[in-house]
Amino acid sequence: MAAAIPFALSNFTVTLFVIGLIASCFALARAPKPLGTAIVVEALFSYFLLFSIGVSFFYNFVMHTFFGDMAARFIGWANSPFQTEVGFASLGYAVVGFLAFRGGFGLRLAAIIGPSLFLLGAAGGHVYQIAKAQNLAPGNSGAILYSDVLIPAIGFALLWLQSRCAPMRAKG
Repeated sequence: MAAAIPFALSNFTVTLFVIGLIASCFALARAPKPLGTAIVVEALFSYFLLFSIGVSFFYNFVMHTFFGDMAARFIGWANSPFQTEVGFASLGYAVVGFLAFRGGFGLRLAAIIGPSLFLLGAAGGHVYQIAKAQNLAPGNSGAILYSDVLIPAIGFALLWLQSRCAPMRAKG
């Protein structure tokens, strides 16, 4: 158990994605039966937004803002004032993710587009650092790199599914 907590915290994007799936399963277990596609998509997407965007980016805010030295070491970089800037950008994405949890389609679109551009840009930076500086630190080349690509892909897939399968929510 002592090793599981640092593993879960250092791979927070994967951990929070799994927690979101578990929360979706609980929501679906409590939902009226039979479960239609729209209900399943809503559960998966709303908890993805809550955990993989809201909580994940809030965690990123805390780490980069209050534990900048530790975050920089984990990524394999030197600490700089940029840590705080990344932290506050992450706070903005977290707030949008929390609002989108029960928000309309427009808000959900924004909650996917902004963080996705941030994450895909970060993935490009990580790949560049791997190639240029052989930076194989866990926060540069590990699960974070993969989730920087997969979280946007999953988010856009869920957004598309909701636009196709789920009743459209009020604009917001």
